[in-house]
Amino acid sequence: MSSVHAYFTRRHLLADKIESGIAVVPTAPERLRNRDTHYPYRFDSYFYYLTGFHEPEAVVVIAPATGQSPARHLLFCREKNKEREIWDGFRYGPEAAKEAFGFDEAYPIDRLDDVLINLLTNQSAVHTLFGQDAAWDQRVIGWINRVREQSRTGAVAPDKIHDCRVWLDEMRLIKSTEELQIMQRAADISVQAHQRAMQTVRPGMREYEIEAELLYTFYRHGAQAPAYTSIVAGGANACVLHYVQNNAELKSGDLLLIDAGCEVNGYAADITRTFPVNGKFNAAQRDVYQLVLAAQAAAIEQVTPGKCWNDPHQAALQTLAQGFIDLGLCQGSIDGVLESGDYKRFYMHRTGHWLGMDVHDAGEYKLNGSWRPLQPGMVLTVEPGCYISPADDIPEHFWNIGIRIEDDTLVTPTGHELLTRAAPKTIAEIEEIMQ
Repeated sequence: MSSVHAYFTRRHLLADKIESGIAVVPTAPERLRNRDTHYPYRFDSYFYYLTGFHEPEAVVVIAPATGQSPARHLLFCREKNKEREIWDGFRYGPEAAKEAFGFDEAYPIDRLDDVLINLLTNQSAVHTLFGQDAAWDQRVIGWINRVREQSRTGAVAPDKIHDCRVWLDEMRLIKSTEELQIMQRAADISVQAHQRAMQTVRPGMREYEIEAELLYTFYRHGAQAPAYTSIVAGGANACVLHYVQNNAELKSGDLLLIDAGCEVNGYAADITRTFPVNGKFNAAQRDVYQLVLAAQAAAIEQVTPGKCWNDPHQAALQTLAQGFIDLGLCQGSIDGVLESGDYKRFYMHRTGHWLGMDVHDAGEYKLNGSWRPLQPGMVLTVEPGCYISPADDIPEHFWNIGIRIEDDTLVTPTGHELLTRAAPKTIAEIEEIMQ
């Protein structure tokens, strides 16, 4: 995790941005899986970004400095409870959490309503994760209405509710050195998982057996969870972009597409590799693979300060369109194929997304209607692909070839750095490790 100072600094930066009013940011609730058992708990990314606190039932409140009053950082969390700790494990309690996570004040979570009504009195605005959870929105509105009920005593309620994700998204978009170190660790563990999958796979195994190898590697090396549900897609399943059944038999002569990454201390890795189940690419697989690899190289070359978000995607499209023409999958000129959208039969998604605490991380892709410039500290995925489903006008040797190649890419002051560069990617590297 990042240092306590890093979280403290982020809270101060948010306080500076909101200027007036107070910020109130909750963590995620626990979710029932069935009856009285819960899904494994995962905190809200915005809340964790500001606190480093990983327990459920918690809220952070940030009140900016006003006049003679300094900024105040408040944490609301579960009380210390020895009996519940026997069942559920350690919990900090307000006093210990205040010291451990650098807060000015800390209170039991059941005091949130009373304290918030007092804090919101005579404030101009409340800044929160508005629109993310309907129950939370209603709770915020309830506090405001409670203050309004006291208007005859001179209390003034906030007249504005702002979504503070506008500022937090921009803050999260540029990663600190500490964040990048955590992301590199997540990338390194994920690379090992993909290598293990390549070395383990054999014809006749089932997709879930390879998924088990991924999960084993994640947990064995200290990751807390997969960053998302792993895609382990053999043969025709690789042409389903978000395939997650992971239960089919892996057959000799088919490709296996794996899109999987782990989460370490709240930060995600996201890698896709595609390789032959039997360890050797056939001629058609080799041709399509080389095309996707070339498209990725062209896209990665565009990841540099001053280039815009869409430039890598456009570079990949140019390469793929020409390749589809060369392979006989599309007809006509590059401009014609791009203009008509004919390429979308085989490549129907964008070439990447922001990466960070969320696998599809926070941050706008356009500013004032234009694609935003890339800046040092941004991390994005670069993941072109090609997916060829059977059709009468497509040569049969291309049928059911699904290939995606994805790397996590940091924008540096002079260009880019691949956090996942150690994952085998060329045909020679893949066939060698699979031996």
